[in-house]
Amino acid sequence: MGRKDDEAYEDALERLQVELVRTHVWALEKGLKLVGVFEGRDAAGKDGTIKRITEFLSVRSTRVVALPKPSDREKTQWWFQRYSEQLPSDGEWVLYNRSWYNRAGVERVMGFCTPEQTEQFLRDAPIYERMLVESGIRLGKYWLDISRKEQAKRIEERREDPLKLLKISPLDGVAVEKFDAYTAARDEMLMRTHTAYAPWFCVRADDKKAARLNIIRHALKAIGCPNISKDIEPPDPNVVFTFEASALRDGRLAR
Repeated sequence: MGRKDDEAYEDALERLQVELVRTHVWALEKGLKLVGVFEGRDAAGKDGTIKRITEFLSVRSTRVVALPKPSDREKTQWWFQRYSEQLPSDGEWVLYNRSWYNRAGVERVMGFCTPEQTEQFLRDAPIYERMLVESGIRLGKYWLDISRKEQAKRIEERREDPLKLLKISPLDGVAVEKFDAYTAARDEMLMRTHTAYAPWFCVRADDKKAARLNIIRHALKAIGCPNISKDIEPPDPNVVFTFEASALRDGRLAR
C-alpha cells in the first residue's frame, strides 16, 4: 500500500471514528446496551479492529473484554457465567475480544473441553443469545476470516517485530498446524449458532485495513443512530456479509 492509499485509509478511518463518537453520544442518551463479539482465527485482526473502534470513545462507558483462560473455580461454573458478568448496563458498549465462542473454537480444537461440553455449548448459545436480545441488548457478532497463507505470514511477522512480542502465544504455531481443524470447528459453529435474532456477520480480513473500515461501516448502520452523516458508505458486501451456508462452499470463507 502506497502513501496515497495510506492517506486515503486514514482519512476514511477518521470520518468513521467521528460517526462512532456521534453514535456513542446518542447511545448514551438513549441508554442503549451494545455488545460486539469479535471472533476469528489467531492473527485475524480482532485487536486492531477493536482498537480503531474504541480509540475516541468514552472509557467510562466503553469496555473491551478479553478474558484469560478460566481459573479452577471458573471451570466449575456455568460456561456463560463469567461472560455474563461483563454485560453492559444502560449506555454502555462492551466489545468482547473473543467471547463465549471460545468453547466452539480453541477449546474444542485444543482438547480443553470434552465433545459433550462442545455439543452442550452449541445447543445453548442460541438460547443464551435470545435471552440477551430479548432483554434489550443489541448484539453484533463478527467472524474475522483469514486465509491459511495470510495467517502464517502475520504470525511470522509477530515473531520478528519486537513491538508485537506481547501478541505472541504458545498456541500461534499450533493454530497454523491445525488450520483444517479450526476450519471444521468454524463451519459447525456458524451453521449452528447463526440465527435471525443473533446473526453472524463474516468479514474477509486478509486486507486488514479494508476489514476495519467495513466493520465500522457495518456497525454504524446496524446500530442505526439517526445523527450520523448520510455520506457514510454502506459496507462492501465483498468484505462483510451476513453468514449463509453457501459461503462455506463458494470461496467466501477460507479453507
